Amino acid sequence: MTQRDILRIAMEQSAIDCGCDPSDFEKTEHVVVRSVPHPEARRYLTLPFSCNLVSYGNNVVASVSEEYRVPAEAYIAKYPVEHCFETPNLHVLNDALLPMGQKICFMAEYFLPDTDNLRERPCPYEMRILYPEDFEDLYVPEWSNALCEHRKHLDVLGVGAYDGGKLVGLAGCSADCETMWQIGIDVLPSYRRRGIAAALTSRLALEILERGKVPFYCAAWSNIRSVRNAIKSGFRPAWVEMTAKTAEFVDKMNGIG
Repeated sequence: MTQRDILRIAMEQSAIDCGCDPSDFEKTEHVVVRSVPHPEARRYLTLPFSCNLVSYGNNVVASVSEEYRVPAEAYIAKYPVEHCFETPNLHVLNDALLPMGQKICFMAEYFLPDTDNLRERPCPYEMRILYPEDFEDLYVPEWSNALCEHRKHLDVLGVGAYDGGKLVGLAGCSADCETMWQIGIDVLPSYRRRGIAAALTSRLALEILERGKVPFYCAAWSNIRSVRNAIKSGFRPAWVEMTAKTAEFVDKMNGIG
């Protein structure tokens, strides 16, 4: 699978999620499309979006429900692409959406493997390939980034690092859509800064590619440790997203009300 293949597959999936054409992400002008449900969308998404902004660096594709089209169009027309996804500008969109019962909720950066840099990295501990039957006793807080208890059926593959018989690090992936599997990583605090996270992440990425799927990695850009691990593991930034949710949803996540 070439670098171009990987990017093409990611754009095709983003197009499914957003309800647009893959070529829309390569245009220089912004694109606004109506968000609609799709059976092949990433399985953790709730569609239709009220307002979801996506950029692969060239422009902004806004996938919106029709009632949010006007504020989304006005916002992305006003600011440069890179500033649409950060403060202080995002407050403008948030303020426009708030009277309509929406708030900015999720912001994330997504990473794809760099075929020139992705390779197996050394681990000071034994690494083992794990399968769903091995995960049953691992749905505990220590491994909550690598595995998702609420979507156990999507956890399809993992790589664990073992100090003797003790699991000290775990990279897991969820089959979030047909072509792309998302990687999550956890390392016990006392075992960090030993190269375990990068070794597990890169090994799992290679295992995913061998199965004909594209691995991807998501991190908040303020999560420096996670971003560093992505880069060290052979991943590079590919696209960004910003999603609005109902004010009630956001307030609940913030423990308000």
